[in-house]
Amino acid sequence: MSTGAYLLDLPGRVPYGEALALQRSLAGAVSQRAIPDTVILLEHEPVVTLGRRTDETAELHLPEGVDVEVVETDRGGKSTYHGPGQLVCYPILDLNRHGRDLKKYVRDLEEAIIRTLGAFELEGTRYEGLTGVWLPPAGGAGPRKIASIGVHASRWVTTHGYALNVDLDPAPFTQWITACGLEDAQFTSMSVELDRPVTVSEVRPVAATAIADVFGLELEPLPAEDGAGLWPQPVHEKLAAR
Repeated sequence: MSTGAYLLDLPGRVPYGEALALQRSLAGAVSQRAIPDTVILLEHEPVVTLGRRTDETAELHLPEGVDVEVVETDRGGKSTYHGPGQLVCYPILDLNRHGRDLKKYVRDLEEAIIRTLGAFELEGTRYEGLTGVWLPPAGGAGPRKIASIGVHASRWVTTHGYALNVDLDPAPFTQWITACGLEDAQFTSMSVELDRPVTVSEVRPVAATAIADVFGLELEPLPAEDGAGLWPQPVHEKLAAR
C-alpha cells in the first residue's frame, strides 16, 4: 500500500547552501507530521562536500585557481563532488514509517538507483563494504562508480541522499579530490556508458518513479507559491492521512 508524499522537483541549478536549508526546514515539518515524506530532485552548482569521516589532508587536492565551493556537512561518508549534469535526490523521509534501520535505508537508496539505471539498460551493482552504485567490469574497464550516497538522520527523519552522474565530466572526482576516500577508483556517467548524451531532465521522472516504488510512496508535486517553502496547505493533512 502506497502512502502519500510530496515531490519537489527543482529546476535550474540550486546552490548547495540553499538546498541544505530547504532540507532542514522540510525535515522539521516532516518530523512534526506537518507534511508527509518529501523527495527533492535537483542539480547543484559545482561544490565539493565533506562528510563526517572526511580526511581533508588525504582527500582534498584542489588545483590552484579552481573556483569551487567547499562545504562541511553533517552527512555520513567522506568527500564528494556535485555539479551540473548530476541528478541529486534528497529524500526527507520519516523512518518511523519505513523501518528504523539506516543500513536498510541506504540499501533501499541503492536499489532505487539500480532501478533508475535499469530503465536506461544500464546494469548497476553493489560491492560488499562499499556504499553507492557501480557498473561492473566491461570492455576491459574495471568497476566504475556512477552514484554516491551520504545520509543523515535526526529523530529518524532523513536528510541528504544520493547523487547520480548523468552527463558530467568525472575528472573532479579524482583530480580535485579523492572522492569517497577511494584511491584509484574509476568514476563514470550514464552518458559515457551509453555513448550518447543523456540529460538530467530525462532521468528525473524515472528516478522519481524508482524511489516511489522502493519506498511505497505516491508522489504528488509539492504545492509552491513564489518558490519552494513551507506554508499552510489543506492537502498536507490529506496526504499524511493516506
